[in-house]
Amino acid sequence: MSEVIDGDWDPFAVQDHSKFQWFHWKSIFTTSMGVFADGYDLSSIGIVLPLVLASFGIKSLVGIEASLLTASALGGAVIGALVFGLLANKGRKRFYGLDVGLMTLGAILQIFVTNVPELIAVRLLLGIGVGADYVLSPMIMGEHSNAKDRGKTMSFGFGLMWGFGAVLSAFLYFVLHGLGVAPELIWRIVLGFGAVPTLAVIYLRRKMPETARFLGRIKGDARATASVVSQASSVSTNPDSFEDLKDPHGFGFYFRREWRTFLGACLLWFLFDMVAYSSILFGPSVIAKHLGLGPDTFQFLMEGAFTIPGGIVALLLIDRAGRKPLQLLGFIGMAGALISYGLVTGGGALAAVPVLAFILYGSQNFFSQAGPGSVSASGVLGVELAPTKVRGTVQALTVASGRLGATLTAFVFPFLIRVYGESFAVYFLAGLAVLAAIVTMLVIPETKRRSLEQSSGEAKLMEEEKSMVAQP
Repeated sequence: MSEVIDGDWDPFAVQDHSKFQWFHWKSIFTTSMGVFADGYDLSSIGIVLPLVLASFGIKSLVGIEASLLTASALGGAVIGALVFGLLANKGRKRFYGLDVGLMTLGAILQIFVTNVPELIAVRLLLGIGVGADYVLSPMIMGEHSNAKDRGKTMSFGFGLMWGFGAVLSAFLYFVLHGLGVAPELIWRIVLGFGAVPTLAVIYLRRKMPETARFLGRIKGDARATASVVSQASSVSTNPDSFEDLKDPHGFGFYFRREWRTFLGACLLWFLFDMVAYSSILFGPSVIAKHLGLGPDTFQFLMEGAFTIPGGIVALLLIDRAGRKPLQLLGFIGMAGALISYGLVTGGGALAAVPVLAFILYGSQNFFSQAGPGSVSASGVLGVELAPTKVRGTVQALTVASGRLGATLTAFVFPFLIRVYGESFAVYFLAGLAVLAAIVTMLVIPETKRRSLEQSSGEAKLMEEEKSMVAQP
């Protein structure tokens, strides 16, 4: 039941034009709980970092030990993304569940570590699971979605759910601290609790169907493709509609055609994570201390007052205004907020107007989640701009680029603060946000409400190849 849509052939038209239904809700829950755990795991270390360092006799919040602790899971995510991106080309579902299994094991082992090197090693393992999830979950969610709601689906599943996970980590810290639990136990409980949301979805992930795109374009199984399309659309489909869909091309073919777009998507996630993770990793400790706030209060206010509202804005606009305008304005807003914060704090106004400084710093979190945090950092670009055959590889490269940027900022941001001061450090981040806005404007096409085959150029290529075969 393929159709020609806006001049492009759409072999999955029945699924692309289906209504949002129970299949999609179940898909969102099953995939987004991993992202919920990602948000919890990657933000919780920033909250408990002072307690971890103190329990092992380390005083500096911007020393090498702090950087290694905050960077270890992110470095692991680079490895996990690259490995599981290649594996995803052999099946999206085939390895789904192993990612959250690694995250569960890593979270539990954190409870029992006896020194900093052990915690770094365990968080490296946890990070491999996180990187794997960032490759697999966006692809599965995107390939199961309909075209009209795909932006909202991924924005909610990977933007808002990440923020909710971060809020939970702050809430648990707040409760344990209020109950008078010993600091040594607080950080172990907070880090170990990350196993709970991942345990909840291991079974569901193993039961999810393989995506129709993988079955049709990579495996070439028309009958299985029709079965999944029927599940996703509640419309009975004929397997004959999905004959001869198998893609004969490899990564080299698509890279030669689309290397600028692929590189742009990688660079944007790299730049975003360099800016965003400076706040995620060091906001609850370094920035919060300068603002006179505790790590739990800082995290609560940042997520509740800025990040989550920003995610709601993205949810409402991503399929209306589009991905490109949201990301462009988001990066510009982040840069403006950081520059303003640097001017206030650098000018000595922080002591006089701490609320103003907090609002300015928080605004960059709002613009972050209203824009690139719900586009680039939600895996939207890698999923929508890459053809099915190489989607796993491209998604792996974009995720690894982002995690590499986050790992780098774990060392660069504290170094800049230590050597040049906080204002210079935030000006540097603002410059990166401006650069990302320029890349967005020049390189990234708009993909709202288009099928994955249209947004990646795959549909046009299939139509051209069909025409060539039809010619005498």
